[in-house]
Amino acid sequence: MASMRDIKRRRDSIQSTGQITKAMKLVSTVKLQKAKGKAENTRPYSDLMYSTVCNILAKSDNVDHKYLRASESKKKAIIVITANRGLAGGYNSNITKLITDNPEISKDDAVIFAVGRKGKELLERKGYKIAADYSEVINEPMYTDAREICDEVLKLFSEGEIGEIHLAYTSFKNTVVHNPKLIQLLPVDPDISSDADDDIPMNYEPNEEEALDMIIPKYMCSLIYGALIESVASENGARMQAMDNATSNAEEMIADLSLKFNRARQGAITQELTEIIGGANAIE
Repeated sequence: MASMRDIKRRRDSIQSTGQITKAMKLVSTVKLQKAKGKAENTRPYSDLMYSTVCNILAKSDNVDHKYLRASESKKKAIIVITANRGLAGGYNSNITKLITDNPEISKDDAVIFAVGRKGKELLERKGYKIAADYSEVINEPMYTDAREICDEVLKLFSEGEIGEIHLAYTSFKNTVVHNPKLIQLLPVDPDISSDADDDIPMNYEPNEEEALDMIIPKYMCSLIYGALIESVASENGARMQAMDNATSNAEEMIADLSLKFNRARQGAITQELTEIIGGANAIE
């Protein structure tokens, strides 16, 4: 049985840890309230942009444009959005599993554009190629950051160096529900574009080249920026939950150790009394 000194030392250590996790929970709660509003305002626009542009591009398969041409390259550019810090439960690992557990994504063909150090480190450790690191972007996402990422992947796509562009991020549904997602941005995902009405022709003004040169980069930037905003809210929600669970576990462990400490102290007192009484009887 552990001594009172060992029990007390462990209890004090857990109390200190519990204070830290409680403080981290409060910080994450404040950050979540700020990020939650942005995510809820951004998501409807991003979802509608995705479905609308997918339907537009699905009806433009006969248009010869640099962003619509089929590429012979098997390379897949994947924009992976995770966090720069851990202590957020399975938030980071859930995103990387979308890639590592996906049979359609080969390690040799994946080209990772990492936003967040944790995702970069996890994928790099598993042997994936990191083409670019935008980890600082996730601290305070801006539309210009999304544009920078968009320009880089579109340039590679139009030059034929990559054949597909994917986006992996965590969709923010509410405070406790965050869903990891992997969506295909280019070429159009057949599952999304299947809702398009083929009987309705697609006409462009002034012409296809100019219209698509404007539509596709804005479509890409909007989805990347929306994913960044939702990921920030999801990260803080996941960390708040993780720290709340850690704080609750710490309180349970402290209560258990306090009980063990009191039992050990009572046992020590009983033993001392027994020795005193035994000594007094021996003298008599």
